[in-house]
Amino acid sequence: MALGELERAVMAQLWAAPAPLTVREVHDRLDRELAYTTVMTVLGRLAKKGVVRQERDGKAYRYTAASTREQLAASLMLDALGDVGEDRTAALVAFVDQVGPEEAAALRAALQAAPPRPSAMPEVPQPRTDGEQSGPES
Repeated sequence: MALGELERAVMAQLWAAPAPLTVREVHDRLDRELAYTTVMTVLGRLAKKGVVRQERDGKAYRYTAASTREQLAASLMLDALGDVGEDRTAALVAFVDQVGPEEAAALRAALQAAPPRPSAMPEVPQPRTDGEQSGPES
């Protein structure tokens, strides 16, 4: 689920706000000529996608981001990886080839600090080093 340019602009306003915003408040904060109903439609679609939370405030709704900017970016990256099919490794390598040295260092540090996760791949038996052959037991 990628976000369009207007959706990203709306999200930027919600992330910058100290409290949930109404459609009118988001509309007034955007630096562009848009109909109020356009902003209302965008916020409604973002709510259906689960990107924003809607809370009733009298006759209006107030909107807040459902996650941080960083959490949403990570979710979008995972969605994109899901779209590449079976060769996620190639996509990850291509991504790493395109990041700068500071970002590569941040990725290395995050990977080293992350707790080990169970592998989705089946465990491959390792060769025995004690001279015995491994195989199915009878």
